[in-house]
Amino acid sequence: MRLVIAALRSAATFVTIAVYVLVLGPPVMLLAFAFNRPNFIYRTGIRGVQLGLRLSGITYRVEGREHIQKGRAAVYCINHSSNVEPPVVFDVLQELCPRLRILYKAELRKLPVLGRVFEMVGFVPLERSNPDQSLPAVERAAEALRAGASFLIFPEGTRSRTGDLLPFKKGGFIMAIKAQAPVVPIVIIGARDAMRKGSPIIWPVTVSVRLGAPIETTGRTLDDRDWLVSEARNRVAALLATGPIGG
Repeated sequence: MRLVIAALRSAATFVTIAVYVLVLGPPVMLLAFAFNRPNFIYRTGIRGVQLGLRLSGITYRVEGREHIQKGRAAVYCINHSSNVEPPVVFDVLQELCPRLRILYKAELRKLPVLGRVFEMVGFVPLERSNPDQSLPAVERAAEALRAGASFLIFPEGTRSRTGDLLPFKKGGFIMAIKAQAPVVPIVIIGARDAMRKGSPIIWPVTVSVRLGAPIETTGRTLDDRDWLVSEARNRVAALLATGPIGG
């Protein structure tokens, strides 16, 4: 019975969010374009994220909000074991909108409406399997960082099936060094319990979001990229090891 209820609740969430995107997406994009106000898209997106979390029963606790870099651009580096993590962290960092971007896998450009939305708000697609196409994307992201936009990155590149950290890819850290922007480690604990890779079921759970102190890159060069990747991964691993908030 518990599985049936979770399946019905998940289906209702997917259908509601799909209708939300298809109905509100086109007119909001037109308004944002007509008035040059991308904030319209961000506000609508955040409301959609909050609606999805509420319908699916996902709640979260946050620790370390003082590490959100309100006065400067930063790269926020997050672990990835579930589809629940992107909407949760976007909601946590909503105060950075409309200057919050995502470095995302290029395959998502094929999504109806959302692919166009991502392009309009300056999200940067990354071709994970094509280094030649990845370099221009990293440079675009670095330029946006230098102009004051912050970025979310999921450096594992794909969701971990076990919850253990996968190797980190370098692209997001190269752009941080190029822009001399700090890297803020973030972990989300419990998201895999909410939705595992390959499963369509969303279980109602409370996840923990923990932000760590920023890793400064001022004065660093591309020769330091391996150090930065290692340092960020170690910080994320250490935050994960502390366990859930209140646990």
